[in-house]
Amino acid sequence: MDCSYFDAGVCRSCTLMGVPYAEQLDGKDRQARELLAPYGDAAWLAPVASAEAGYRNKAKMVVGGTVDQPTIGILDEAGRGVDLRECGICSPGIRAALPVLARFITRQRLEPYRVPERRGELKYVLVTESPDGELMVRFVARSDQTVARVRAGLGRLAADLPSARVVTVNVQPEHKAVVEGDTEVVLTRESTLTMRVGAVSLRLRPQSFFQTNTEVATALYGQVAAWVDEIGPASVWDLYCGVGGFALHVAAPGRRVVGVETSREAVRSARATAAAAGLPQVAFRAGDATAFALSAATPPELVIVNPPRRGIGAELAGWLEGSGVGSVVYSSCNPKSLAHDLARMPSYRVRAGRVLDMFPQTGHMEVAVLLERG
Repeated sequence: MDCSYFDAGVCRSCTLMGVPYAEQLDGKDRQARELLAPYGDAAWLAPVASAEAGYRNKAKMVVGGTVDQPTIGILDEAGRGVDLRECGICSPGIRAALPVLARFITRQRLEPYRVPERRGELKYVLVTESPDGELMVRFVARSDQTVARVRAGLGRLAADLPSARVVTVNVQPEHKAVVEGDTEVVLTRESTLTMRVGAVSLRLRPQSFFQTNTEVATALYGQVAAWVDEIGPASVWDLYCGVGGFALHVAAPGRRVVGVETSREAVRSARATAAAAGLPQVAFRAGDATAFALSAATPPELVIVNPPRRGIGAELAGWLEGSGVGSVVYSSCNPKSLAHDLARMPSYRVRAGRVLDMFPQTGHMEVAVLLERG
């Protein structure tokens, strides 16, 4: 993949840009195998490749520039806007939407926030595209003054961008490196975006986390479901469950599944999906995964964990080590933290593993492993 922004030096986010894709994928696979080799004689499956370009289903774009000439992309070292609306890793639907949103910013007089001066209103535009080509558009602003301006232009936006199914304004008043605030104002009749992933149609709410690569996420959920079905547990926990992707994919008759997630919005999404799919045996709880495990009366037969980059940490790893749980499926976006966690759980050995290239053109990857007591 070629990128004019990378070649011009205006954006270096994709650190592997220009490296042949086969070489990228082989390097990630080799890195994961070497890091995890001390923790079991794993049967490694072939890595899951991604499309090299157009794979990102979500764009988190900083708004800069001026009202009449807004930039949508990133900020440079001086805090000035750099326009990346033609970013090649974003999905085609997102790339088509960004110029429309730039014109909307100008028409509705949404003043971009100027970081060096701490003045202005509009900070980010967040756009998510579903597999059906529908969009969730979120404007992140400094105050609720932006709500009225966006609402006033909704009719025109719907005409210019008919794929925008959900439109919101998120209020983030603080001057710090936090993208979203707690307040989310939904301006459209619909408040959820349907993300079809395999046989499951997830209901994605505005502040819910979802994997940025839908095609590879589908493969990830399918791989984990295959491992779980092979073991056949009667009870499963999905810790750090997000919108319930793993929990809903491993649901089966007679199997009790509980998902745990700190984000209440994500839990609302997961519950809505379970209800629509008619899965009463799948339940979701809002709370801390470690606290949930430590307070439970009895452990399940199998645990799935999908933590943030820092991993599950010493406390949850220690609980798993002494829990008696026979099998663990660990999905990690950071194989180094995965290795640290495995060192804390010496009773478990890696029986199977797979690299899934969720983030082409970067050094990041997703690694899924099946752990069983040795």
